[in-house]
Amino acid sequence: MIVDCDGPIAYVMKRYPRLTETFILNEIRAMERMGAKLHIFSLLPPEPPPHHPMVEEVRAPIHSPPPAGRPKWAMLSRAHGHMLVAAPIRYMGAFLRAILWSMLSPNPFSVWKQFGRGGFVASTCRRSRIRHIHAHFANAPAASARFASLMSGIPFSFTTHAKDLYLTPPRVIQRRARAATFVATCTGYNARYLHGLLGADAKKVHLVYHGIDLSQFDSREQQKPLDKISSSLILSVGRLVPKKGHDELIAACALLRERGISFRCVIVGEGPLREELAAQIAALSLGGIVKLEGAMTHSRLVVLYRRANLFALAPRITDDGDRDGIPNVIAEAMATGVPVVSTNVSGIPELVIHEKTGLLVPPNDRVALADAIEALLAKPLVAARFAHAARARLEQDFDLWTTTRRLHGLIHCQDCGEHAPTLPESTHYKANTAEVRS
Repeated sequence: MIVDCDGPIAYVMKRYPRLTETFILNEIRAMERMGAKLHIFSLLPPEPPPHHPMVEEVRAPIHSPPPAGRPKWAMLSRAHGHMLVAAPIRYMGAFLRAILWSMLSPNPFSVWKQFGRGGFVASTCRRSRIRHIHAHFANAPAASARFASLMSGIPFSFTTHAKDLYLTPPRVIQRRARAATFVATCTGYNARYLHGLLGADAKKVHLVYHGIDLSQFDSREQQKPLDKISSSLILSVGRLVPKKGHDELIAACALLRERGISFRCVIVGEGPLREELAAQIAALSLGGIVKLEGAMTHSRLVVLYRRANLFALAPRITDDGDRDGIPNVIAEAMATGVPVVSTNVSGIPELVIHEKTGLLVPPNDRVALADAIEALLAKPLVAARFAHAARARLEQDFDLWTTTRRLHGLIHCQDCGEHAPTLPESTHYKANTAEVRS
């Protein structure tokens, strides 16, 4: 197959746009500014407003099937008919693979759902002369991209993040990685897991951190009184789901109140645990101190970052294996100059280096979490030193334009037969729980 190295790239996602996935939006925007021509595939209907204002800057067309009913089935039927006529051998090969994989899967309906979506992606890519398909997340988007690649002959790759990697069966990850031109992942922690999983295919794994557009977060604009504990604002941001550990933060807030610390805590995010967390706040009589703010636009969130004295997030690994990678909100808080307290889970220690760029505590340890928060609030000069070092850490390895350039280079060299760019090896920072040194 002759590849046009300047042709468009398809981005396949479960849903676009999505308020909680600004890291992908940042990457798309940066890709376009580097000259890439993109087509965006949203496997589900776009999320209703509010959207990040940056969505308006993206020029790429968005392709999404109708939500349900006759229009959806008519569109999928036309797409599959087109691929059957255009590439009958490839299409039948993909169909036979779908039969085999559905027989091996505990959820055969899911396989056929991705096969259906794959036909839609393949047909649209063929008509749009797409040269490469890149999926974000190793589960449904990568499965659909794999089927689209089988049907069309267009190479594909995928980026794996956290939940999608650890909740997808290892044999499925192995199968998709073998077929992909490369696999990108956003933490060294993930990269080590993939290296152990893929064996000879480990060479396909590349570390590409989620980049931050540092120009949007000027820490010099802060005007918060770091030396006044009486006005302290503790900020936390994340979906209200078990892996975020918001319950531990609320419990730590109760301990801080008992110690006589004067503060407010604002938790930004929405999710299924809202009622449970609200009940916990009420049971601990924290209603006047801890507030569940709900979801908000990124522009409003940036204002909160600038007002915050400290950012706290307490992720954990849940019983089913779900976990975060490096939460983007930690990087955003650091970029704004906010001192950070978090847990030594997953890839977080790659960014929050204990006693250098922030403080780390063990997950599910509310006492240690309260101790760390109290220590930083009590030592504003130490907190300011951590914040300064954190910004330097971001500039070193988490700059959006650097990370996106790496991904753009991977796609380009894989398609055009060039050598892959040399990427820095991931660095694992050993976390400990020593007290803050002034």
